[in-house]
Amino acid sequence: MAELRFSHARAEKIALDLAEAERAVDWNFNCGPAALCAVTGLTPEQVRPHLGDFESKGYTNPTLMWAALRSLGVNFRTTVTPKQNAPIASQIGPWVWPKFGLARVQWGGPWIGIGVPIQARYRKTHWVACHADLDGFRIFDINAMCVGGWLPLAEWSGQLVPWLLNEVEPKANGAWWLTHSVEVIDG
Repeated sequence: MAELRFSHARAEKIALDLAEAERAVDWNFNCGPAALCAVTGLTPEQVRPHLGDFESKGYTNPTLMWAALRSLGVNFRTTVTPKQNAPIASQIGPWVWPKFGLARVQWGGPWIGIGVPIQARYRKTHWVACHADLDGFRIFDINAMCVGGWLPLAEWSGQLVPWLLNEVEPKANGAWWLTHSVEVIDG
């Protein structure tokens, strides 16, 4: 495979559309692979061979995401958010969002309580892509494909997140925070 070059410009030409995402549902395509498509500009079928055991698991943990990025030849650096174990009341939060990259979001709820196995917490996370440009800071979320996937951060956090939690995590308490920030380095 020829070496791929990833950049902000490439992300703006996302190769993922609603029809492509719907076709990929057959192999469990969801937020992790979709966020990966958003930062690489690749289609679901192009990232699929780089996803390790994703299809049998149906989720993307940080280890699998790092392996997929390395397999694709993407230069990146990660930050584990210092407040990953404590919900933040602010919707925007004090976290370090990547200027161009990926963010792993933890949804708050009973699964984050003391004594609850960590695996329960891991199943209540969500991957998004992030992109800062002259128009501001935008989030790519697979759940916003009907509008092209990219939303301003305020719209994502103020409108999509509450709707999403209501739809897919009815026991969520409304809190959320970043557990990982992945800066994709142009190259």
